[in-house]
Amino acid sequence: WSDARAGERPALVWVDDEAGEAAWVAERVLALRESGLALKSQAVLFRSSQHSNALELELARRDIPFVKYGGLRFLDAAHVKDVLDVLRFAANPHGQRAALRALQLVPGIGAASAERVLAALATGGDAVERLRALPVPAALAPAWHAFVALFAALRSPQSPWPGELAAVERWYLPLLERLHDDAAPRAADIAHLVRLAGGYPTRERFLTELALDPPAAASDEAGPPGRDDDYLILSTIHSAKGQEWSAVSLLRVVDGCLPSDMATASDAEIEEERRLLYVAMTRARHHLHLLVPQRFYVSQQTAFGDRHVYGAISRFLPPSLQGLFDHIAPSADGARTEASAALSAPVDVGAR
Repeated sequence: WSDARAGERPALVWVDDEAGEAAWVAERVLALRESGLALKSQAVLFRSSQHSNALELELARRDIPFVKYGGLRFLDAAHVKDVLDVLRFAANPHGQRAALRALQLVPGIGAASAERVLAALATGGDAVERLRALPVPAALAPAWHAFVALFAALRSPQSPWPGELAAVERWYLPLLERLHDDAAPRAADIAHLVRLAGGYPTRERFLTELALDPPAAASDEAGPPGRDDDYLILSTIHSAKGQEWSAVSLLRVVDGCLPSDMATASDAEIEEERRLLYVAMTRARHHLHLLVPQRFYVSQQTAFGDRHVYGAISRFLPPSLQGLFDHIAPSADGARTEASAALSAPVDVGAR
């Protein structure tokens, strides 16, 4: 129930995939801001922290400030920084920050050894040949030569994009077991990053738009935003309890995400997931949009591969309830159009 006067109906937004979801939310956030609604009055909610990965990259690309509650920001995760700094080191062998992190990923290479490698590179000449000429102990030779081979491939003018990031992934995955106890979910993050990289035309564009380095003048980590700064709120549903915003977008309202496929073993767990959807929807005061991606691309396929599975709208929103929502389907040219009432009508697929 609500004691508010009649206003805008909630909307189901049918998008092609997670990239379309991220683009639509970013455009909507900017449109609402242009209409006078501050970023702080808007929130994007999700069931699990990793559901916002694609959106975080899109917000970074568009230079939209945001703060995330519940889970680590995707680009702040150590394993994501590792992979990206290997790319940055290959793009600029004299970038000290990225070089030190990338070199210390090699088993047996510590901070002192990495400093010696940087000193050798600073003397000039071809970076690949400099690395090949460096003497290394026999015990470290296999790991070092594998890294130099990767570095040489990334420096090659014929190196394909986004295949370069896939090559870094193949080199880095064996290190995850040594570096982290929770290697499996981190490996999934890297695979997600490789897939998202396909949306950028070149390695340079990809690294530039992510802008991972801190300001060079300060050489310091960015602190928490000040009270007067305007920023978008990203939050898990659990972290959003007790909060309200004028506009709320809820990501991935599909079975497997909401309810989570990890929380459907019993009726009690399913009812808890239904309650989470209720909590998320009631965080919105005036504008509520539920995003329903249609396709989810599978990992472990070739660059630009199109293997995918289809998503189904959450079981908590059956056809009997969908008439309570407006239906929005972004058209092929990106413009938002209202879907007709025929969306909810049955279709004879065989006849079509």
